[in-house]
Amino acid sequence: MKAIVMREFGGPEVLRVEDVPRPTPGPGEVLVQVRAVSVNRTLDLRVRSGRYERGATLPHVLGADPSGVIAELGPHVRRGIGERVTVSSHVRCGTCGYCRAGEDADCTGSESIGVQRWGGYAEYVAVPERNAYAIADALSFAEATVIGRHFPAAFNLAAKGEVKAGHWVLVMGAAGGLGSAGVQVATHLGANVIAAAGSDERVAAAVALGARAGVNYRRQDLTEEVRRITGGRGVDVVFENISDAGLWPKAFASLAPHGRLVTMGSHGGGQVTLDVARLYLNRLRIIGAAGANRRDIERALRDAAGGTFRPLIDRVMPLVAAAEAHRLLEDGATLGKVILDPTR
Repeated sequence: MKAIVMREFGGPEVLRVEDVPRPTPGPGEVLVQVRAVSVNRTLDLRVRSGRYERGATLPHVLGADPSGVIAELGPHVRRGIGERVTVSSHVRCGTCGYCRAGEDADCTGSESIGVQRWGGYAEYVAVPERNAYAIADALSFAEATVIGRHFPAAFNLAAKGEVKAGHWVLVMGAAGGLGSAGVQVATHLGANVIAAAGSDERVAAAVALGARAGVNYRRQDLTEEVRRITGGRGVDVVFENISDAGLWPKAFASLAPHGRLVTMGSHGGGQVTLDVARLYLNRLRIIGAAGANRRDIERALRDAAGGTFRPLIDRVMPLVAAAEAHRLLEDGATLGKVILDPTR
């Protein structure tokens, strides 16, 4: 089968098309014929560069969120051949206290498809049956990939941030994959969303997804605009998934007293300064989150099939164009997700 194989870390040029053996699903696994997989800043670009904190072992195949059809069953698996599925990247241990309590997003022994295991930048990928979620015919494979990757994570952010109807929520990077999902999930929960992004075009795209207001943080003072929009109060919750050294302090300063900043990303640099006096004087909280719980994935796919959510997709490209897709993302030349399709 064709796959995009990395044999060294570096720039997009390390992504090379190779013929590799088609995997055989083991016990408890299914083989998925991949029809869509997205390009992610952290789990693809950062892993490829060798700068990801939980790095991959070479040779490696990226791809955290493939969708497609079940082509083969491993031993002890009862699923339908041809079943349409999307794959959740996080393989949970199933035995830690968090997994047993149903809070598997906080699993202490998880590994990730596309990072510690070969992923979906290939014609076929073998994954644990538990990680393959059935998708409705109403969703295309590209849509299912984006929904399954980002909307459950947005529900996790909202839960960690204790978002409630009537709250003000600032979403950073609001036109990106996770950001655009965050705008829609927070709006769906009844919050007043301020969509913040780095260009007027990206702000407009996020506002069109349901945000009440928008801020271009490259052209406007983020904290001042948030204060103006909220009548001087600030926001209850910030979804901060960039960790840009210049933007993070502005987002943090936008919080109202007793506010929560929830973070699930560091592609903007990962090292930021913290105003500790503001933290304790205003009784603020900073909360780390990662991944999603099974209930979040099921809810996101169900709601999306009913038309509640709209994934923001920039384009679909052939799998063999993976290096070009990485360059597009690095250059900021996309608005929404880039999808790779091995059947093209």
